[in-house]
Amino acid sequence: MSNRRTFAIISHPDAGKTTLTEKLLLQGGAIHLAGEVKARGQARRARSDWMKIEQQRGISVTSSVMTFEKDYDGETITFNLLDTPGHEDFSEDTYRTLTAVDSAVMVIDAAKGIEPQTRKLFEVCRLRNVPIITFVNKVDREGRDPFETLDEVADMLALDVSPQMWPIGMGGQFEGLLDFESGEVSRPEGPSKEFLGKRDSDPEIPEEWAEEAELAKVGYPEFDLDAYRSGDLTPVYFGSALKSFGVTELIDAIAKHAPPPRPQPAGDEQIAPGHDEVTGFIFKVQANMDPNHRDRIAFMRQVSGTFKRGMKLTPSGLGKPIAIHSPILFFAQDREIADTAEAGDIIGIPNHGTLRVGDTLSEKDAVRFTGLPNFAPEILRRVQLKDPTKTKQLRKALDDLSEEGVIQVFYPEIGAQHIVGVVGQLQLDVLISRLSAEYKVEAVLEASPFATARWLKGERKALDEFESFNRANLARDRDGDLVFMAKSPWDVNYQIEKNPELTFSATKER
Repeated sequence: MSNRRTFAIISHPDAGKTTLTEKLLLQGGAIHLAGEVKARGQARRARSDWMKIEQQRGISVTSSVMTFEKDYDGETITFNLLDTPGHEDFSEDTYRTLTAVDSAVMVIDAAKGIEPQTRKLFEVCRLRNVPIITFVNKVDREGRDPFETLDEVADMLALDVSPQMWPIGMGGQFEGLLDFESGEVSRPEGPSKEFLGKRDSDPEIPEEWAEEAELAKVGYPEFDLDAYRSGDLTPVYFGSALKSFGVTELIDAIAKHAPPPRPQPAGDEQIAPGHDEVTGFIFKVQANMDPNHRDRIAFMRQVSGTFKRGMKLTPSGLGKPIAIHSPILFFAQDREIADTAEAGDIIGIPNHGTLRVGDTLSEKDAVRFTGLPNFAPEILRRVQLKDPTKTKQLRKALDDLSEEGVIQVFYPEIGAQHIVGVVGQLQLDVLISRLSAEYKVEAVLEASPFATARWLKGERKALDEFESFNRANLARDRDGDLVFMAKSPWDVNYQIEKNPELTFSATKER
């Protein structure tokens, strides 16, 4: 398990995260041909973006898991790369993915610096003390002064920055990347000025750039492993994912510096990777990865123990053990059966709705991992079927998609129309697209009278009394828990003041 590196890539949309993912896979030998990203039209997507709506829009809307290996000095390092959606409308999925990683790579566009979504994702990492390596992308294009970018990271994110390499010029004047550790410069070659492997070990660097590089080297803190792993310092790598600059240095840094599996919170205790019992938690469920088989895969982050194929584990949501006969390791759409897995690995478990996001799996059913909440939706819509005879199919589809965490579904106490809740508008587009493509259900979304929702908790008597007066504003979620559907934030605050014996919660843990 000490050779596992489980990490995510976080960024604002269009910072180049999907391209970087592809190049890391290429470096790791997981694929042998780059170019899907540079191609036009239908081919313009990396292997990690497989859903129809992603192909149409060129964005990542699901978190894909990719496992690959690379040898270092006779040791094999296993990389588990979790590709997260950059778009803020999928922040819930990204948040849950970040609970399953031990470190992250933050991609910043050299021309734009830190953008709002990057900052949000960084704050999630900070909440969990996830260490971050920064990759400043697109240095082969015109961009901001590198010092400006470094100072912005230091000031805005309150992190010490430690540059590990430096661009020799930028944009039209780009002449390569200087690696501070080796002193070598990676040079652009050919008409497209890509990195094809040429490194100067005794480089001539124009005086202007040499002074800049020296200033960067001595003007910022040296790399400190402990400070990085505690989340206080970020090593910074410059590069161009599209032209393959800085990618080798980045993957080597992950292998060398990123932490192996870390302990995970389970209530008041922490479960260490060396714990004898096999434990893990489901951070994602994905249906219909292979539409021909209508399959359903639960992604489990293994926290401790050595998993063996065929082993029986008990899901916290079920209470009785299930045998896991066909655990899967992933490379995007490609998959292979895993005979064993160690702490830090991400394994896929085929199932038929047994496993849900937030479930803990363990041998003895004595552990409950915490920190994978549902968030109160910010957009609520009613679902209207175009063909009323497909009510049953719609219910099945909404149940499936809510199990995945794509949407939340609320069943009103009064009225028959289902209400779906999401964090961002794009999730609704995904919902309609998937209803049509995967379930052959045509539906439209209509305005709902409600603006937000809160989970209700309290003594049975107080809940009954509240329910008798507010039935028109109540619903049940798919677990049967009571939910207050509020028409406005003012409505929420009014009810909180009026009912101090009840808790109106904006999050819900399973």
